[in-house]
Amino acid sequence: MEILKDYKVHLLALLVVVVCEFIGKQTFWVITVYPMLYAMIIGGAISLPKLKILKEKNMHHASSVMIVTLMLLIAKLGVAVGPKINEIFNAKLALIFQEVGHFAGTILLGLPLAMMLGMGREAVGATYSVAREPNIAIVADKYGLDSPEGRGVMAMYVCGTLYGAIWMSILASIIARLDIIHPYALAMGAGVGSGSMMAASLAPISDLYPAIAGEIKAYATAANLMSSVLGIYIYILFSLPFASFLYNVFNRFRNKKSGAK
Repeated sequence: MEILKDYKVHLLALLVVVVCEFIGKQTFWVITVYPMLYAMIIGGAISLPKLKILKEKNMHHASSVMIVTLMLLIAKLGVAVGPKINEIFNAKLALIFQEVGHFAGTILLGLPLAMMLGMGREAVGATYSVAREPNIAIVADKYGLDSPEGRGVMAMYVCGTLYGAIWMSILASIIARLDIIHPYALAMGAGVGSGSMMAASLAPISDLYPAIAGEIKAYATAANLMSSVLGIYIYILFSLPFASFLYNVFNRFRNKKSGAK
């Protein structure tokens, strides 16, 4: 009831939505930006402590409301899976293999780069996954959130929450307009295991291919579901141990190189 009575949060949210919808979709070269992107930027700006528009209590209330709205969004998208279930079954191998991208992108590319920038064991927690809620729970259970790995995953969780949807929206818009990847593959790539990131990615892809918007939503939702459910086992059994192993290998090389100097 306290959240429902927080009129400041509801009124500000309504005002931001009206302003963003009034601005509408804008295209700059190959980048198309959507109202959701404006809303995230404006929301981040008005929540700055220096402006004193929102208190910490208001922000906690907004976070709770966002979880509920994301549940409604996922439920809406989930309904789109049923009518397209046969097409999704035909792409079962593609949906399974798209999980490979989660460790290929985050571990094989992200881990070495993080270590080059000077990160220690924090790099393991930061790069073994896309750092959403289930990934935090895995690291908390294995290492604890006070560990370097825990600090790494929490740092990426905060960055993903603040910038993830913005980055995904811009990236999906650019790649979709280049027309070098099939829209179904783009849709599966949007399903990284985060509702907000998936929604931000779906807008430009669906807008560019309106004739198959239903199929795009179905593939994205199925991929997101697989990332959330099947991905947990991949993170526990493979990604986290492999990231830790890879860190130890690179760290020995880094220590030898430092000793040689």
